[in-house]
Amino acid sequence: MKKNTKKSIIKERLLVDESIGIHKKKGNGIIRRQIWTNNNNEVTRYSLAYINRHLFHGDNGRVLGYDNAHGHHHKHYMGKIESVIFNTFHELENQFQQEFEVLHEQTKKR
Repeated sequence: MKKNTKKSIIKERLLVDESIGIHKKKGNGIIRRQIWTNNNNEVTRYSLAYINRHLFHGDNGRVLGYDNAHGHHHKHYMGKIESVIFNTFHELENQFQQEFEVLHEQTKKR
């Protein structure tokens, strides 16, 4: 009997790829979301970003962002990067949304 030596190939697919523009009168900027999943619908890669070059010129205008590039989960804030604890993507996405909403409210007041 022949052994099956083929490994199962885990394929990723880009599930979400969206950019949402925020009008100048409402604070300006772009929300960028990219989410990749595997065959089991588990999030394997992600990038969540609030981009506003009027608030921050560095890091390609990324004011706030979360991603797992470079082999670890981390947060970008005004050019600074810090590691974050990752439990679930849903929790991290909620954290991003809450932080964005605070920044967005501050921006509208300017």
